[in-house]
Amino acid sequence: MHEPILQLPPLSLYIHIPWCARKCPYCDFNSHAVDDSMPEQSYVDALIRDLENDLPYAQKRPLQSIFFGGGTPSLFSPQAIGRILQAARRRLEFADNIEITLEANPGTSEQEKFQGYREVGVNRLSIGVQSFNDAQLQRLGRIHSGTEAIRAVELARTAGYDNINLDLMHGLPNQTREEALNDLKLAIELAPEHLSWYQLTIEPNTVFYRQPPSLPADDVLAAIQEAGQQLLTDSGYRQYEVSAYATHSRQSRHNLNYWQFGDYIGIGAGAHGKLTLPDQQQIIRTRNTRHPLDYLARETGYIAGQASIPSEDLALEFMMNALRLTDGVPFDLLADRAGLDFASIVQIWEKLYQDELVETPQQRLKTTPRGFLFLNQVLEKFS
Repeated sequence: MHEPILQLPPLSLYIHIPWCARKCPYCDFNSHAVDDSMPEQSYVDALIRDLENDLPYAQKRPLQSIFFGGGTPSLFSPQAIGRILQAARRRLEFADNIEITLEANPGTSEQEKFQGYREVGVNRLSIGVQSFNDAQLQRLGRIHSGTEAIRAVELARTAGYDNINLDLMHGLPNQTREEALNDLKLAIELAPEHLSWYQLTIEPNTVFYRQPPSLPADDVLAAIQEAGQQLLTDSGYRQYEVSAYATHSRQSRHNLNYWQFGDYIGIGAGAHGKLTLPDQQQIIRTRNTRHPLDYLARETGYIAGQASIPSEDLALEFMMNALRLTDGVPFDLLADRAGLDFASIVQIWEKLYQDELVETPQQRLKTTPRGFLFLNQVLEKFS
């Protein structure tokens, strides 16, 4: 029997904008509060140089998606975003139906730029609402109000966006089931094509970790989750990933590429990349210089670390992504994108199957509904 040969998967581009108006107490992302001004133009210059350095990794593949994450990318002007996209288009082929997402805050200053982003090529907005409850927004350190969040979606529609994601959290400090469902109902009334609905978790290196808020009890969290999922289903939103719901097949193509173990180039301060090298039959992960000032100080060599994924870790790395999807992934992806023969995991899979945690691997690798509920327990078997 021949060993599986790694195939080149689809390619995406992630662009990190590391500044925020204010650092939220729950946030553990690489983000930094703006002082007097942002070095917008010099940062764009560095992003373009960074992309130039990473061009060999593209290996002649067209970009399927681009994602501007942060931080708060909507702090940057439409002109700066347009310059980045123009530079990328000059250097890389864009797929005909490329998805270009920009994360935006609902603050008034950002809303004024929505039309400009649309004009330079952004065709999907991800709006960080988190809650419509003003008291909760204040606890979360957000600088917008619930009214501004609603207005942001309305302005995005006026600007011509027909693909909008809303980020919404539940399990907020002292939140009741009714309060969480009210947030979700307000979001659904705005009819976004996509909802990212996820539970607040307390992460190390955050203010909430050092000064923990009072979170709902486990039985309240379970009640929120159960009622919220039913409400989303009844409203036409299909869950396709742990915390992602979409209507009319409007799943995030960028995130689907992550979960299907596709490749992505990461540029910007602290950005990460995952790249397949078929000639060497290995998959590498890259990480960039983290602090914006250090990143800006470099003229070349923005990658601060690069390592291939050890063969013994590939099964876990693959399954950590693939099994997050409610439909799993096609069976062939295990060989094509991880370079693994099913025989290498068959004993693990058979045990999980006996425990009714995974399905028979005929055409797809996927969990059962019970396995999806206990996903961490499933993944532990591959570690």
